[in-house]
Amino acid sequence: MRLSLIAVFCTLSITASAQFWKKKKPVATRDASLPEVAYDFSVSVTGGHFDMPAVLPLALKRSVYEIEIAEDAVLKQAKHNMRFRVYNLACYNFSDLAELYMLQNRFSEAKWYLLQSNALAREQNDSKHVVSNLQDLATIKLAIGEPVLALADLKEAHDIAVAKGWTADADVIEKRMAALQSNKNPSPKATLRYAEAVELAAKGQ
Repeated sequence: MRLSLIAVFCTLSITASAQFWKKKKPVATRDASLPEVAYDFSVSVTGGHFDMPAVLPLALKRSVYEIEIAEDAVLKQAKHNMRFRVYNLACYNFSDLAELYMLQNRFSEAKWYLLQSNALAREQNDSKHVVSNLQDLATIKLAIGEPVLALADLKEAHDIAVAKGWTADADVIEKRMAALQSNKNPSPKATLRYAEAVELAAKGQ
């Protein structure tokens, strides 16, 4: 998923550079609440500490403007694939959208798209993708202060990995589960941002 997002960003950068002489792009004003770097949302474990998220060593800085352009591009792909029932690709589009929202700490939207992605992935019997999505869901739930639910997602991902014989995946998830269980009072590491529509829907329930 992260590789496809990098490809989208690279394509957008090349297109923007090729057309720079025609029209100068406006400089985006960065929201101070947004991270300056791309994140690797896998959890790093050092001395039993649950570090979420871990910054990529070669993290690429992305402006709010670039992220919004990438979001539009992936949304178009998702709508096209859903319209023509190309569900095996649409579920990856949804996961990519979730990662873009995670970059902005828009966890309510990221969670929603991951759930849609998982529903499609299960229908397509794409267990690898389900395992990946469950780990991202666990990261989101930990970030918003739901460690018990995060652990449940990791356990489900671990059970699938074990059943499929994916030893490497199972080992990584086991480390994440052990790190989470060793943290008695995990706290969110990021400032949360929720879409207005999602907030209003939650209040209406």
